[in-house]
Amino acid sequence: MKVDIRYKPLIFAFFMAFSISMFISFVLVSINIGYHADFLATWLKTWARAFICAFFAAYFFPRFIQKIMAKIEFIEPKKI
Repeated sequence: MKVDIRYKPLIFAFFMAFSISMFISFVLVSINIGYHADFLATWLKTWARAFICAFFAAYFFPRFIQKIMAKIEFIEPKKI
């Protein structure tokens, strides 16, 4: 599959948001509610909402974080 390079940040954000929101919502629903008859429906509903938030965060936050990181000077520790 070939995709124009300008879509790389968008596709990356999509897959990051998809996987992270799925994992975190599953863990949190498991901890907070536990496994019961409506677990799957509850988790999918929660995950859908989490994905929307995570997608925008995964797309926009890295831009701001990279600007902050560019202002930090990282040094290597001196070898003893």
